[in-house]
Parts: sequence; structure tokens; C-alpha cells
Amino acid sequence: MARTVAVIGGGYGGAAVAKALDAEADVVLIDPRDAFVNASGALRALTQPDWAANMFFPFGTLLARGTVVRDRAASVDPEGVTLASGERVEADYLVLATGSSYTYPAKPAVDSSGEALDDLRRTHKELAGADRVLIAGAGPVGLELAGEIKEVWPHKEVTIADPAGELLPGYQPEMRENLRRQLDDMGVRLLMGSAPAAPPAAPPATEPGRAGTFTVATAGGEEITADIWFRAHGVTINSGYLADGRLTTRTPQGQVPVTETLNVHGHDHVYAVGDLTDLAETKRAGYAMKHAEVVAENISAQLRGERPTAVYQAASDPMILLPLGPRGGVGQLPTPDGPFVVPVETVVEYKGADLFTGRFAELFGTASA
Repeated sequence: MARTVAVIGGGYGGAAVAKALDAEADVVLIDPRDAFVNASGALRALTQPDWAANMFFPFGTLLARGTVVRDRAASVDPEGVTLASGERVEADYLVLATGSSYTYPAKPAVDSSGEALDDLRRTHKELAGADRVLIAGAGPVGLELAGEIKEVWPHKEVTIADPAGELLPGYQPEMRENLRRQLDDMGVRLLMGSAPAAPPAAPPATEPGRAGTFTVATAGGEEITADIWFRAHGVTINSGYLADGRLTTRTPQGQVPVTETLNVHGHDHVYAVGDLTDLAETKRAGYAMKHAEVVAENISAQLRGERPTAVYQAASDPMILLPLGPRGGVGQLPTPDGPFVVPVETVVEYKGADLFTGRFAELFGTASA
């Protein structure tokens, strides 16, 4: 009799685990959304609405044998999942893959792909009519957003403000210098060590993503006048369904402690992948998919009656591929000899040109022959 594997969350890690185990087990993928969201494409979807549909892949094409349940986990215990609807999914193996939420437009604020596309089109119109743009946050999301805006509207004034003193601390100086140079060439104004009236934080009175001219003062007394602004910070770990403690105790950050085999501590049949894990590494889609490989290998071994031996070792050096539109960007990849700063051509080839659309078209079986 086939064993049941319940995968909670159909993001980068969860979808990959479900696909990998589909032929070996009765896979039940639980996610409230009607489609997989390639969030890497969200910022281009905002600036180029004709491209936006490329970031959604219907779950219906992911699994040949398994089941997709469109619902939200309300509670998880060692025997299975209780859903928000009250339904129950009993499982022999559990994979927690609920990831994190991020402020719109970097991730959709709704579960329906149709509604998400409507939101993006509406925000696109607001942005198209604005001459001056303020982006609050100089992390990868804020930087990518600036690059996508400048690709479509090179003459818009784009300002990025961040209270941090350094741009992408922890990455190689060569990469950071190249990043600054590209931002300068695009005409992006970068205000580091400065945020609107911080402390205390006093964002513009207008809502993010809504047009309306405003002026804010930075902590250093500099004034920024813009016609629209976007928040590019604010990650929230999606782990509320674990709050009852029936399965595990979360860290203060809301993450789940895992072993080197990516088991949730204390459970040899429960695993976690992606942003939910307490691994000491930057949270990236690429890492979540590497977690998925380890978990799929371990569950596959257990299904054969073998001991799971695949282990995951967090990268000692941070990895990043940061496009600035489809033609620019910077990147850093780990090597046995330490971090390697990649040329812009590599960033474009591996990510910037299509933002992983081709990779997920293959995963979901929608790639054209």
C-alpha cells in the first residue's frame, strides 16, 4: 500500500518535493493558492503587465498521480494536517514548506492568480503616471524593482532610501562596487544610512503603490519628493499554523529547528524546507530547491525501507543573482575556493533574461516542445 506524503505549501521547495515524490507515494499538496507563484517574476510583472501571466503556473499540471488540495493548514501534528476548512489529511510523512510572506508587489497579496494579475495591472497604471518613485529598502527586492522600473521608464526619477549604512553588507566588495556603478549609470539615486524620518519611521501618508505626490524628510534632514512609493522590506515567516505547539516549538523568528537531514527536531518522518527552516543562510528560492532535493532523497529512502542519509550543509558564503532589469545585474556564487563574483552576462543568462520562467515551465510540464 502506497504511503501518503503531505506537503504543506506549494512554493519553490514544496512544489519540487511534491513533484519528485509523485511517482513513489500518494502525494497531497496543500496550498490556498490556485497556482504556483514564481515570485522572482513579480517586479517585472508590475512594470510589464503583458509579461505578468508568466509568473503563474497552475498546480493542475504539476502532479501526474498526486492530489492538490486548495486549503490552508490550521494545525499540524505528527499524524497529519488539520485544514482551515476542518478537513483532515492523515499522512505517513509531512513536509513543511510554507515559506514567507513579503510586502506587495514583491509577492502577491491574494491567493487567486486572476486577482493578483488585476492588482498588478492596477498598480502598473499608478506607476506609469508617476514621474518620481521612492523605494523604501535597498535590499535585493528594492534594487531589482529599481532596475525593472528603469528598464521600462529610463527617464523616471528613482530614489532608494535605506537606514542601513552599507549596500548589501556581507557580499564581495567587487560585486557591491559594480552594483553601485550600474545604479549610477541607470540614474538611480541611492540614499544609504537614511530613511524617511527614521527614527521613528514615518512613511509617506499615501499608501504604497498608490500615486499621490508627497515630500518626506530623511533622518539626515534631506527632503525627498516623489509621486509614488513602494515598501521593499518586511518578511514574515508563514508558520502561524504551528503556534499551538502540537508538532514543534518555533524559534522567536517563527522558524522551525531542523537537523542536518532537514528533519524537524524530534520527528524522523517530518521535514521542513525553505524560509521556514532555522538554517543560518540567506533566504533564497535557490536554497529552498536544494532543500527539496535533500528531503525528496531522504523520504524516498524511507519509502524503500532504508535509512535516510542525505544531509544539507548551509553555504558558508552568501549566494545571490540580482538582476537589474533583463540586461543588467550582479551576482556572487560559492565555489570551493570562496565566493566568486560573476559577470553581468551570467546574471542575465541564469536569471535576468526570463526570471526562471523556463525552469518552472519544465517543472509544471507547460514548456513548449
